[in-house]
Amino acid sequence: MKTSAACIACLTRQAAEAAKQACTDEAQAEQVLQRVLAQTAAFDLSLSPPEMAQLIHRVLRQETDCHDPYAKMKAQSAAIALSLAHNAKREIACADDPFEAALRFAIAGNIIDFGALPIAAFEHAPQILDKALVQPIDTAMVAQLKAELQTAERVLILADNVGETFFDKLLIEQLPPHVEVIYAVKASPVINDATEADTVDAGIAALAKVIDTGCDAPGVPLAQCSVSFKHYFDSADVVIAKGMANFESLHDAEREIYFLTQIKCWVMAERSAFAVGDWVITKHQPERVAQAS
Repeated sequence: MKTSAACIACLTRQAAEAAKQACTDEAQAEQVLQRVLAQTAAFDLSLSPPEMAQLIHRVLRQETDCHDPYAKMKAQSAAIALSLAHNAKREIACADDPFEAALRFAIAGNIIDFGALPIAAFEHAPQILDKALVQPIDTAMVAQLKAELQTAERVLILADNVGETFFDKLLIEQLPPHVEVIYAVKASPVINDATEADTVDAGIAALAKVIDTGCDAPGVPLAQCSVSFKHYFDSADVVIAKGMANFESLHDAEREIYFLTQIKCWVMAERSAFAVGDWVITKHQPERVAQAS
């Protein structure tokens, strides 16, 4: 998905927030933003928004000499998510369809997003989680995914933000016991996306094999990903991709993918069949598969 000119404002806001987290004084923050603006001015808009974010956050890390500018905020959002996940687990256990309930909470967790939304937005996560079981979603698509999982041998879940990992664990617990689950995170910190170290508190490793994409971009730009990651991506019977960045970077992938996300900006809404605020479960089918069917 190409970068829109409208994406630049959002990405610049990200840079300003990250600089505030990582810089020691206002002068350094201004210098960082000048470098970022110079890079965005020369950016190839035919590339995806996650690739532009990758470039911006590389500049931020280099200029501030800070490996993970969002570390403090990630820890705070993880603590909130852990508390909310305990309540969600109880609600899932009582639900008529625990799989659908767990999937709903996995989508709800996507609100803890420091890319598409301002950092302060994660404070509203409790209110978003409260409506997880009543928010409209495509229940026919939920049933379709559930049916495919019954015959799958390997499932690849593409992680998104740190807070979501706690809810992804609840979804993994509802997958058929025979399924091998692979959970893919980022190779190094970018925004508040999960890395392998960030999955420890959520307990993901007890239920899934944790791998990384081999690159530091939000989403999954396949051209940059490692050979090892591509093996799992190609060989999985079912791929579940969390979040908008995965949607943006994999919308034209040459395989079927289930996307779980919330639509958080009007650019994404205009480029999809959804509206801002929608909770999405949708299946991507490459053209060759769609034509064959």
